[in-house]
Amino acid sequence: METTDVQQLFFQHIKSTLAAHLSLVDDIAEILGISNDSAYRRIRGEKTISFDEIQKLCSHYRVSLDQFLHLKSDAIIFNGRINNDSETLFEDYLESVNKNLHVINSFENRHLYFLMKDIPPFVHFQIPELSAFKFYFWTKSILHYESMQKKIFSLDDPSFEKYYLLSNQVIDAYNKVPTTEIWNIESINSTIRQIEFYRDSGLYKSDTDVKLLYEKLEELINHIERQAELGIKFKIGTEPNKNSVSYRLFVNEFVTLDNTLMAEMDNIRLTFINHSVLYFVATRDEQFNDALFTNLDNLMKKSTLISGVGEKERVRFFNQLRDKIHSGQKSLN
Repeated sequence: METTDVQQLFFQHIKSTLAAHLSLVDDIAEILGISNDSAYRRIRGEKTISFDEIQKLCSHYRVSLDQFLHLKSDAIIFNGRINNDSETLFEDYLESVNKNLHVINSFENRHLYFLMKDIPPFVHFQIPELSAFKFYFWTKSILHYESMQKKIFSLDDPSFEKYYLLSNQVIDAYNKVPTTEIWNIESINSTIRQIEFYRDSGLYKSDTDVKLLYEKLEELINHIERQAELGIKFKIGTEPNKNSVSYRLFVNEFVTLDNTLMAEMDNIRLTFINHSVLYFVATRDEQFNDALFTNLDNLMKKSTLISGVGEKERVRFFNQLRDKIHSGQKSLN
């Protein structure tokens, strides 16, 4: 492959990372400090980009150059966030998720595939009480905010106010992406264990708060069941409309899933691998994503589709999830 061809592929890849409303030429010109005409000539391969320019572009767009130079190695390049001690981490996380979902939504042909070890974190954001509980869990026990260490759980904690607007934006964006989720009966366990752990640790004002969380978790499960029945996504408290997107739900009974998320955007695939409970690292590596999609497709073939069809299996599955919730409620008596 000639240098000009590699350079054009390089800029094509950069373009694929941009939201549809952004201009590649304007972006390149601004980053490199050159005119739009000079940017055009580089994008078309008429002028060779320098090593300094390559470094700036790779750093800004988080691009792995070896994809385009065809270096033979077993390395797979991921990018993502590493935890630090800042108490803005959770806001940064919400803003990052929101940004990624808006980029995905900028493509006409888009789809998300989710291997669900746990209920998707964004889905909780539809119910304020569950949102507050997850905000508490993540900031206290995962991100270890110093300001949260001596707090007991309170539904009206004012420190959560800054998260609600962002979390609502996230669930609104998530509900615009056609989605395939693969669950198993264990997918609800982590939320139930979190509720029980704080109860056993004496971190609720009263058992009334615990009871309410179980009720709201069941409300969420009932909504997901209705989405599966109709085969479309929509927000709790609303009804499906002409803009509602497709929702496919599979149940897999023999594989432990791992919260891997794959986005398809036109002819691009992007995989997010879960780490540190809350965060993800991402890769656009074609070989990795092609192999992962093959495994994903095989997993779906070995799973039971319960959305739109399979009423008997769907009812059985959701009744099993509700039984787990009811067991937790009984332990309060």
